[in-house]
Amino acid sequence: MAKDQIKALIGMNDILPGQSQIWRYLEDQVKAVLDGYGYQEIRMPIVEETRLFKRSIGEVTDIVEKEMYTFERSERSLTLRPEGTASCVRACQEHQLIANNQRQRLWYMGPMFRYERPQKGRYRQFHQIGVETFGVATPDMDAELIILTHQLWQRLNIRDKVVLQLNTLGSNEARANYKAALVDFLSGVKDQLDSDSQRRLDTNPLRILDSKDPNTQALLADAPEFFDYIDEESAQDFAQLRALLDEVGVEYEINPRLVRGLDYYNKTVFEWVTNELGSQGTVCAGGRYDGLVEQLGGKATPAVGFAMGIERLILMLEAMDVIPDSVRNQLDVYLACMGNVTAPAMKLATNLRSQMPDLRLQMHLGGGNFKKQMKKADESGAPFALILGEDEVAASTVVIKNLRDGGEQITQPLNEVASWLNEKLK
Repeated sequence: MAKDQIKALIGMNDILPGQSQIWRYLEDQVKAVLDGYGYQEIRMPIVEETRLFKRSIGEVTDIVEKEMYTFERSERSLTLRPEGTASCVRACQEHQLIANNQRQRLWYMGPMFRYERPQKGRYRQFHQIGVETFGVATPDMDAELIILTHQLWQRLNIRDKVVLQLNTLGSNEARANYKAALVDFLSGVKDQLDSDSQRRLDTNPLRILDSKDPNTQALLADAPEFFDYIDEESAQDFAQLRALLDEVGVEYEINPRLVRGLDYYNKTVFEWVTNELGSQGTVCAGGRYDGLVEQLGGKATPAVGFAMGIERLILMLEAMDVIPDSVRNQLDVYLACMGNVTAPAMKLATNLRSQMPDLRLQMHLGGGNFKKQMKKADESGAPFALILGEDEVAASTVVIKNLRDGGEQITQPLNEVASWLNEKLK
């Protein structure tokens, strides 16, 4: 590689052929589940005003302090979005989708940007599928989102490799009371905390509960319990949520140390975690954020949502070898052309595509002998090759070769090829 060749930035990756069809497969499965629940897609811009994220995420969070891609343009501070919820709330307010507490079930998909150390499954440009719902304050909405994700895991054949963890953060007042008690406790052992936790003690102390440092986790064994500070309404909502999940058979674990890294969460929070990616990793996380709409200048609106990382889910699908063969094999038919038959071959391909709109057909272009073309046909992954030569054109026929099961071949009239393929490709 030439020394001056330009390459992709660290942590911002190309998605190459071979990988892109796996991305499409995952995206299609998610869309199918969301369509089945009546959710609607919303698409927001990648760049927003910086103050949107400072007001929603919190100015003293790691994201705002260290991870955002922010730049100045025309005397305005702009930021590549680090997450989707704030952008979705902004869009809903701007376009009057929730101005009168209307109920909305929305989803989006796209890249997010955070400057952090790239590692497997976590990059500086990463991709998320997010779901946001507005206008429903009762825990049946929380339950639907969890059941929806549960159905997705079943559809992807990974349900037995993910574990649902639940917690409740209570009301904003209850959370503040607990935060004060936690800070009081941890201040007495501050010198024993890891460096990140010492910094968070003054900025975002609840994140210390999520520390991966074993010494810090050992100290937290004696910390105040979250449930001792939960308000009655939040406790009742949490109990109702659990009852709904029990009724439909969604298993879960209670994790009193589970918190979300963003300031706007309250009441129920949840994560789907797995051990399939090495150390325990989160593949989907969310919760309720009833105060965010008002915090961003709108009317008080109950809301709950989640986000899942596409890169991590794809790593998991690959590790578990649950990607269908049909996803990797993108063709049904490879059309080989022998001799001066380019025009009739293109006519055949066009007619087949018109008669069979879902047919995945690739035509060999650029010439080449029979052996070369059949090698390309075999490498394409298609189950069938159509072979059209000058003799076949003269007889209005085409040779159909089975590339996978014994290599048998037959000759069919051109006007019967579509019906033959329809039958074989069912």
